[in-house]
Amino acid sequence: MIIEVKVPHLPESVAEATLSAWRKQKGDTVQRDENLIDVETDKIALELPAPQAGVLVEIVVEGGSAVVSDQVIARIDTEAGTVHAGGVATEAPDGVAAVPAPAMPAAERLAAEKGVDITSFSGSGRGGRILWEDVAVSAPARTAAAPAAPTVRVDVPETSPQPPQPPQPPQPSSPPPPDAGAAVSKAMERGEKREPMSRLRQMAAGRLILSQQTNAMLTTFNEVNMSAVIALRNKYKDAFEKKHGVRLGFMSFFVKAVVHALKQFPVVNSRIEGTDIVTPDYYDIGIAVGAARGLVVPVIRDADKLSLADIEKIIADYGKRAKEGRISLEELTGGTYTITNGGVFGSLMSTPIINPPQAAILGLHGTKERAVVENGEIVARPMMYLAQSYDHRLIDGRDAILSLAAVKDAIEDPARLLLEL
Repeated sequence: MIIEVKVPHLPESVAEATLSAWRKQKGDTVQRDENLIDVETDKIALELPAPQAGVLVEIVVEGGSAVVSDQVIARIDTEAGTVHAGGVATEAPDGVAAVPAPAMPAAERLAAEKGVDITSFSGSGRGGRILWEDVAVSAPARTAAAPAAPTVRVDVPETSPQPPQPPQPPQPSSPPPPDAGAAVSKAMERGEKREPMSRLRQMAAGRLILSQQTNAMLTTFNEVNMSAVIALRNKYKDAFEKKHGVRLGFMSFFVKAVVHALKQFPVVNSRIEGTDIVTPDYYDIGIAVGAARGLVVPVIRDADKLSLADIEKIIADYGKRAKEGRISLEELTGGTYTITNGGVFGSLMSTPIINPPQAAILGLHGTKERAVVENGEIVARPMMYLAQSYDHRLIDGRDAILSLAAVKDAIEDPARLLLEL
């Protein structure tokens, strides 16, 4: 029976996607759920698995083409030939079936670049799937384990012993041999690597440029004393993890603090549509998460209705699935406000770019011990710079500054979150 392979349904906010290179060619046998091709959008890259086992009898749309939801891109004959397991097979003794070694696309590319044999180890992903991190960790080990270069033996003809010679006066250095310059020149040769930008990177770049071109973007800064939150976390982190099964981090406090501020200044949670201002009565907070293919921003829905434990569980789940490339398009769609944390990479200060169509974004940074003045005395405190970029077409400076101050106040005095002050 001939079955069709279609592009998965894309959310309304995603007009089209782009196919990467086909992983299977016409006539190849495929296994059910084996990845046929990656589908990239401006938000994420998805694997498109084979719906059933069979033979790939037709490729309708070539790699690199733009596609839309539910478009037919290939056909599989489920009754043609004997289907064997797909993926990369490991070596096996005669008469023993090879074992597939499934790997994420990013892992395969890194393995090819580093010369790592991905069939020689198992992955840490779901079902033993090899992730980018698995290859990155394995590459140095395999490089270090490479056999040493063979020793070359040079036979020297035997000669009669010579009497000792008197010491000779030092001679002026002789000019290098004629080919020395060529050897130095060859050693100094430099190269470049050129590769096409992925659809994900192209669209991300386009959105960033669009954000700067269409928003009257301005950034306001403040600093927050993290002492109270750090003390609260240190006091309850063990009991929190024991009860809820997840670590207590700082991001959940900031999510709660942001919701606390947005309730006081709803315009910061708004967006512009044409000549209208749309202000939702819900708080869907996007959290920027680093992934192998780039930055993604999954959304925590109805953050105002969630506990700290609920938020920490969602963030932990998003972080894990982002590394595995398993975040869905629906989870990346929407969002009324975004939080990005450059502090995890060591950033001390930055100006985050608004994530359209939102009107504001909060940038968190590294916490550093700094000298501050309290009650007329200079003391050391763990301080963090906050940066809120906002669309000045919609948000006045007053609302931007006061909403950021509300976040600061909530973090410095977490009891405000409980008392809604």
